[in-house]
Amino acid sequence: MTGICQGRIAIVTGAGRGLGREHALELARQGASVVVNDLGTSGAGEGASSGPAEEVVEEIRALGGEAVANSSDIADFEQAGQMVRQAIDTFGGLDVLVNNAGFLRDRMLVNASEEEWDAFIRVHLKGHFAPLRHAAAYWRDEAKAGRTRQARIINTSSGAGLQGSIGQGTYSAAKAGIAGLTLVAAAELGRYGVTVNALAPAARTRMTEAAFADTMAAPEDGFDAMDPTNVAPLVAWLASEDSGDVTGRVIESEGGKLCVEEGWRHGPSVDIGRRWDPADIGPAVRDLLKQAQDPEPVYGT
Repeated sequence: MTGICQGRIAIVTGAGRGLGREHALELARQGASVVVNDLGTSGAGEGASSGPAEEVVEEIRALGGEAVANSSDIADFEQAGQMVRQAIDTFGGLDVLVNNAGFLRDRMLVNASEEEWDAFIRVHLKGHFAPLRHAAAYWRDEAKAGRTRQARIINTSSGAGLQGSIGQGTYSAAKAGIAGLTLVAAAELGRYGVTVNALAPAARTRMTEAAFADTMAAPEDGFDAMDPTNVAPLVAWLASEDSGDVTGRVIESEGGKLCVEEGWRHGPSVDIGRRWDPADIGPAVRDLLKQAQDPEPVYGT
């Protein structure tokens, strides 16, 4: 199999179903060897099974590609390290880490539990940090040994983490954290030949089928904009050596649309050169808000 990722070695987390499955299959089609990670949980993050990862491995092998299954809990620091080591031991190195694993439970803030908050932060945010940390350490060691790799980290944020989404406060907080982590990792790891970018994908999966229920019918023009296969080409390109000049970016992918997100940046300001009187703050802030761009509305409002 040949393509823009020929000879690359990749890990895709949460690759047993949905977006992760399509990422893994496309990377394989483009010539990469793939570690297919999946804990095999439900869409709500419950249970475990090695079946989904093994099924994707068989699909890749049927296409003529190379793949191995991994059932590590990516939010467990030691298991994440073992996953990275499996890629290195099996295929001789590591070039690409696609952090995709996650789950979703919609809940208004006043109904959200502490357990749900902890689970979201653990799976989404720590589940990005732990594999990233181990992969980055490997790439740093390679660079110090004079073997700098054209390495790529592709994280998964969300429009919910960038613009917010009603009923998804805990999910949005974790996904916003991933966007922030992406910026810092890009700045820190560039010296080792590593680029770090994030996706904000919109697609119909187990996690989003309720939100996109009205897109289930076959489209009249034959193009299903919510099919998760539409996001995979962006992942494949970001995983390739050709993307080496792009880092620290969040890119939205929806159907045939690509959009580079523009996050927090300094806007209008005022400096009076002394301590503010609290009574003067209101007029000053309101004047700055008149000069500033209005924020995009939160999804669902």
